[in-house]
Amino acid sequence: MPRSRDARPRLAILGSGRGSNAVSLMTAFRRGELPAELALVVCNVAGAPLIDRACEHGYPVMCLPHAGLSREAHEAKLSALLTAHRIEHLLLAGYMRLLSPAFLRCFPGHILNIHPSLLPAFPGLAAVAAQWQAGVRTTGATVHFVDEGVDTGPILLSQSIPVRGDEGAAGLAERIRLEVELELYPRAVRLFLARLAQGLPLPAVPSAADPSVPQVLPRLGDR
Repeated sequence: MPRSRDARPRLAILGSGRGSNAVSLMTAFRRGELPAELALVVCNVAGAPLIDRACEHGYPVMCLPHAGLSREAHEAKLSALLTAHRIEHLLLAGYMRLLSPAFLRCFPGHILNIHPSLLPAFPGLAAVAAQWQAGVRTTGATVHFVDEGVDTGPILLSQSIPVRGDEGAAGLAERIRLEVELELYPRAVRLFLARLAQGLPLPAVPSAADPSVPQVLPRLGDR
């Protein structure tokens, strides 16, 4: 059944760990800064701090462990859970699982993720350590749409900070988290929701290898 014109978009957060980015999103939802409903938080790791954080913020949370399940079996359970809660869009916040192409096709262009680098540079795991080893002078974070590749989807928003040079890899990761990610992700979600409300273009994200999909979206004021 189509969503009524007055109904707000329904979103879910998917995470696996301590939930710092998830908390920044939950706080923005609770304050009314994001014109949508955070209908569910899903964690795939039993005992992860994210579960307690969601409970503390008063949001419905489900633990759906992937341990002992095939990817297909786990994603079938996840898809059924999201369908039951009428979820339309997903926000990955420290979700340490690659989503399969079959699952992604259920939410084409409507899954966001945050990554601790200025994409397309330094995708994948250990991105901050790779940047530190490479001696980059500028780093930051990027919010992007998820496609079938690893951090290859169209970019929605990014923000940079200078590297001091004395942080070490762990210190640099913490700076990116505190100085960029916690503010950038809610701001990117606001941009995403504004595009939905105004009917502005969103990527279809059919495949990471499809050259017809623009890799950077124009700003809200651009046409």
